[in-house]
Amino acid sequence: MIRLALGVLVVMAVLVVALAMSGDPGRASLTWLDWRFGTTAAAAILLLGLVSLLAVVFWRVVLFVVEAPRRAARAAAEARRRQAADVITRGFLAVAAGDGAEARRLAQKASQIAEDAPLLVRVLSAQAAEAADDPAAAQAAYKEMLASPETRLAGRRGLMLLAESAGDREAALSHAADALTQDRTARWAWRALFEARLDTGAWREALELVDTGLSRKIVTPAVAVRARAALLAALAAELERASDPRAREQAVDHAVKAARLSPAFAPGPVMASRLLADAGKLGRAEEVIEQAWATAPHPALWLGYRDLRTDETPRERAQRLQRLIDCNPGHRESRILAVEQALLAQDKAATKAAVTALAEESPTARLCGLFARAAWAQGAADEARAWIARGAQAAGEPDWSDLDPEGRAFAYAQSDWTRLVSTWAETGVLLHPRFERRERALTDLPELPGQYEASAPFLARPEAPAFRPPDDPGAFDDDLAGPPETAPAAAPAPRRRRRPARKDG
Repeated sequence: MIRLALGVLVVMAVLVVALAMSGDPGRASLTWLDWRFGTTAAAAILLLGLVSLLAVVFWRVVLFVVEAPRRAARAAAEARRRQAADVITRGFLAVAAGDGAEARRLAQKASQIAEDAPLLVRVLSAQAAEAADDPAAAQAAYKEMLASPETRLAGRRGLMLLAESAGDREAALSHAADALTQDRTARWAWRALFEARLDTGAWREALELVDTGLSRKIVTPAVAVRARAALLAALAAELERASDPRAREQAVDHAVKAARLSPAFAPGPVMASRLLADAGKLGRAEEVIEQAWATAPHPALWLGYRDLRTDETPRERAQRLQRLIDCNPGHRESRILAVEQALLAQDKAATKAAVTALAEESPTARLCGLFARAAWAQGAADEARAWIARGAQAAGEPDWSDLDPEGRAFAYAQSDWTRLVSTWAETGVLLHPRFERRERALTDLPELPGQYEASAPFLARPEAPAFRPPDDPGAFDDDLAGPPETAPAAAPAPRRRRRPARKDG
């Protein structure tokens, strides 16, 4: 208002200057009762402006005096709010630092002064009680939070965590279910329910939760696809062990869907091909493995592919394995399979070339066993035994550990499937539980005779029976037979040194 009065005064000054410049100052008069006042127009304008300015200043002074008590009250309230905010902040910092006693003291003080932030005070009180290791007080505080729509979800989560810490799984899941009903996008509640389904092996219920999470945009489409594929594979593994024929039919459908959704998840294609082969659908079984090999080769895939047909010669099997190699020729597993294929085809030149292609690879136990078999097929018995000795100390391969000592692929318990599903759904990484536990896997070192053979080139090598690799009997013919096992020649007895005769003095 003072600015407005000053503006009016400036306008009046401009008018006075304009009148002065015109040469006619004009006249202004005021008559009131018997009193008469007269002056020039310019002076009257200036006087009117001055009176207006004084009136405005007087009015502002009056208002300042009148509003002084209210202004003091507002300042006190603002100071109180600042103090409450400071107390609440220090309370949450105490909770984060784990100082339960200080957090509870500050929470109690905040409840007395923070009248404008009751919701924050409730949250602080609950977390302070947890930090002070007082579950009863924390539960009471979280239950109070259920009365307000703004803190209801936080109260449910707090009650769920308290129930989990107390070992009451049913109550925890009940709170999670209620939270998911109240808030369609409560990610933590969905995850708690999903992990509970995985822990109990409830694969069907977990599949329903995946659909729910996708429809509510809790999970991304990529995560949903991976989760479905892993869950369908786990369900197929469970149904495969059932004696009911209808269950096995369902297992086939689930495994095929898993392989189609995520061919990189090796358990799905391996199981689908096995079940399809049992159903007499060898062509489809081969297609499933070929598609999976083109995406992410795994040793269980080519072993399953190799054993799909049992009525073929080693050379015919080698030709069929070549089709699998051609699906992803640049992959490490394809280069390893090329050695196996060359050994089956009894092609010494191809075997040597395939082994050379793996020269840059780190010598794992599996590769050492493969190189030993290749050396034995080439007739280098000492080199083969050297590779076996080296393989005994070499590290294993995670993928190879998925084959148990009997050659079964992904024969895991329900707890292992839980980890497989959870990790694959979230990250797309295939875990190897047997490798983590350092359990025995399918043997990767062939059993060669333990006797060394003379390897000098001028010694003749007599004929010997063919060496049969343990994982594929009948793979070699006599022309690839290894060196014979002959008893070592007896070492000649050391000659005694004759002592000189003593001379008599």
